[in-house]
Amino acid sequence: MKDKRIGVIMGGPSSEREVSLRTGGAVLQALKNRGYDAVAIDWTADRSLGELVRTTRIEVAWIALHGTWGEDGCVQGLLECERIPYTGSGVLASALGMDKVQSKRIFDHFAIATPSWALYRSQRDLDAVGLPVVVKPSREGSSVGITIVADVAQLQAALAAAQKYHGEVLLERYIKGRDISVAVLDDAVLGTVEIRPAVPFYDYEAKYQRKDTQYLVPAPLDEKSDATARDLALRAHRALGCAGATRSDLLVGEDARVWMLEVNTLPGMTATSLLPKIARHAGLSYDDLCERILLGAGLYA
Repeated sequence: MKDKRIGVIMGGPSSEREVSLRTGGAVLQALKNRGYDAVAIDWTADRSLGELVRTTRIEVAWIALHGTWGEDGCVQGLLECERIPYTGSGVLASALGMDKVQSKRIFDHFAIATPSWALYRSQRDLDAVGLPVVVKPSREGSSVGITIVADVAQLQAALAAAQKYHGEVLLERYIKGRDISVAVLDDAVLGTVEIRPAVPFYDYEAKYQRKDTQYLVPAPLDEKSDATARDLALRAHRALGCAGATRSDLLVGEDARVWMLEVNTLPGMTATSLLPKIARHAGLSYDDLCERILLGAGLYA
């Protein structure tokens, strides 16, 4: 790879643009530190990504995008058409991972334990899932548009918040418990982390703006829960057909049951992101991690 021009694609027109720019800037510096010919590609809403890719003459893409058009297979498809190898999962796995409804269907099919859920169409769907319930847009990341509803009087506001974003409205049974993330790298579990936010819900603010969220690496789980969390994350990674690095979000309920929530096919790589924290504990520096991800770049179509 040292003789190839690497384009770090960042920014993008999604609601997670600012986070992506932070990820991309850090990745770009890490690759330069390792001696790669790396350039930044800041994709803005008024520019054609295809044009940017062609004019910069990149030979490999390190995708540092987050959210819609970055994680959902669109950019991956464009790069496939241009025959430019890229990091992370392919078109289909990216689309499945981004769409929480399709992910849920696959989890159910492969008996990967996930909270009960339904698409919202009417009160009947809410009755089927029950309260409390998590209301979320099906194709967004970073907890954008998510509301926990404990009373039916809160439902309409929660639906309106979710409908502002991409995808259908998903209802998911709320389970009180511990927030766990498991990282997978190159088809092997890299490690775990427990997230302890200072607020009731690990939302966008707690992830990227607050300084009082605690991260425990590795997650302090009992042996059985730890093994289950690792197993669910690896099985979900494989069931969706993922490649490179993924980070699965799980819950450990008060009854010690472990639940899969979703798989992130392009995990954040900012200073506060979970994947780098897990990698560091596993003996991989930030630069090591960026290089490992780069070396896994490929074409999948």
